[in-house]
Amino acid sequence: MSNSQIADIFDQVAALLEFQGANQFRVRAYRNAARTIRDYPEPIAVLAAEGAAKVSELPGIGEDLAKKCVTLVETGQLPQLVELQSQVPASVLALLRIPGLGPKKAAALHKELGINSLDELKAACEAGKVRGLKGFGEKTEKTILAGIGSAAAAGQRILWAEAEEIARDLALHMRGTPGIRELEFGGSYRRGKETIGDLDLLVVADSPAAAMDRFGAYPRVKEVIARGETKMSVRLDTGLQLDLRTVPEESFGAALQYFTGSKDHNVVLRGMAKSRGLKINEYGLYRVDGERETYLVGRTEKEIYDALHLPLFPPELREARQEFDWAAAGALPKLIEEEDIRGDLHMHTTATDGRGTLEEMVSAARQRGLKYIAITDHSKRVTMANGLDGPRLRAQWKEIDRMNCDLGDEFHILKGVECDILEKGGMDLPDDVLAEADWVLASVHYGQQQPKEQITARILEAVEHPSVTAIAHPTGRLLSRREPYAVDLEAVMQAALKHHKFLELNANPLRLDLNDVACAAAKKLGILLVINTDAHSTDQLTYMRYGILQARRAGLTREDVANTRTWPQLKKLLWRT
Repeated sequence: MSNSQIADIFDQVAALLEFQGANQFRVRAYRNAARTIRDYPEPIAVLAAEGAAKVSELPGIGEDLAKKCVTLVETGQLPQLVELQSQVPASVLALLRIPGLGPKKAAALHKELGINSLDELKAACEAGKVRGLKGFGEKTEKTILAGIGSAAAAGQRILWAEAEEIARDLALHMRGTPGIRELEFGGSYRRGKETIGDLDLLVVADSPAAAMDRFGAYPRVKEVIARGETKMSVRLDTGLQLDLRTVPEESFGAALQYFTGSKDHNVVLRGMAKSRGLKINEYGLYRVDGERETYLVGRTEKEIYDALHLPLFPPELREARQEFDWAAAGALPKLIEEEDIRGDLHMHTTATDGRGTLEEMVSAARQRGLKYIAITDHSKRVTMANGLDGPRLRAQWKEIDRMNCDLGDEFHILKGVECDILEKGGMDLPDDVLAEADWVLASVHYGQQQPKEQITARILEAVEHPSVTAIAHPTGRLLSRREPYAVDLEAVMQAALKHHKFLELNANPLRLDLNDVACAAAKKLGILLVINTDAHSTDQLTYMRYGILQARRAGLTREDVANTRTWPQLKKLLWRT
């Protein structure tokens, strides 16, 4: 059992306990343990194999929780969770996915109004029943109603990063099957979409039956939905559907192309094939002569695209947006890769809400091959993160100066800050403090429910500030949890272009903000983006890969991203701001 699976189970226990009104210290213990386990860089299963005492050495993991970790690793189940789930209707848990609706309010809705599902809650809100409950009110009722759609979607899709973990684990499981000669995932997962509805797995196997037997034996399979001669569908314990297709070797490339999609991309391909007297499907590319069809190619994707006089499109581009125009012009972009990134310009330390010290973040960045970073702890408005005021920030910058002297030209630390854009407008720190920074990220954390005009005006004012270098996570969204705040992105982009400011593609898999469409729009305008991890611990520096995937979907090259430059090159760009 993976770290994220164990963490998810502890989070479920915490939510159910809080739903039942359990002691908050007990609830917090599970949440803290989940966070520790999710962020731990090594498999908890390795520690569990040495016993509960070894697991309990982790911070925040006591003897009882350590024993539960061992139980989960050994059995794949936690009796406590099974018991709690039997006490709370499964449909009620969907209420917890509504942004801003915590377990306490969800429990009140269940107990006071007998609400057991999202549909029942929607009906109660529309009838004005929720506003009458103590602690709710008309505004809360409207917020809940607006969030029901997000909750429904969250129950159907998972983050790409979560799907990747399942895909890796499943691939490892399947490769233990004798006779499997090809194995690839398709669908929206292969195209790198930020959320995934299901997983499609294609294999070439000597024995399709043996491959399906192995597929059904995957430990996380809860239900076999259907099984035929070449296709099998299962549902995991999380509700995610997995589809296995076994295909002949001569059709593997055609099937991979077909099931990678997207639908719109494939429609264009079929049209191009038809105009040449050809037919394309999941079995191959065929010459059509009346009623006669002659197989031409299909072993690889490249064969398919070559036959249509097209380049082998990277999967991330297959959305029928610009890829065919680029191909026609002979200008398919060389997409950015993670190896192109030289620096990471958004991260936090223990000075605020990070879990790595300044020294630890620097060391981890150097180990990853980066050449510079910006330390961007929160400003004082973010009180829950122990945000920095001027004196504390200057003290941190003094320490950074000392470290830079020791590092020489080998590595550079930018003196930065993630400075809040205040609800009333203006920046959270005095101008004289911000003027001393090398790198200032401006961000909106509060007042996200303000009208579009007000939020836009706040961000535009920040863009125009002489010390601000970039706008962090410009729409404030959290995937499956919080919708973007209302902002005129076009106006923000025009201002960024005018004032030579950067926009961030935040690589945290919960954010991926800006989205791919907005990144493509920024590229078209000539705005330089920065891809940052927003890391709050050393292991979160790996988030960069998620941002790169999003950037590739937008068609970005290394030239479109500022932090692919060397530090001397980036320094010259900063002089323009």
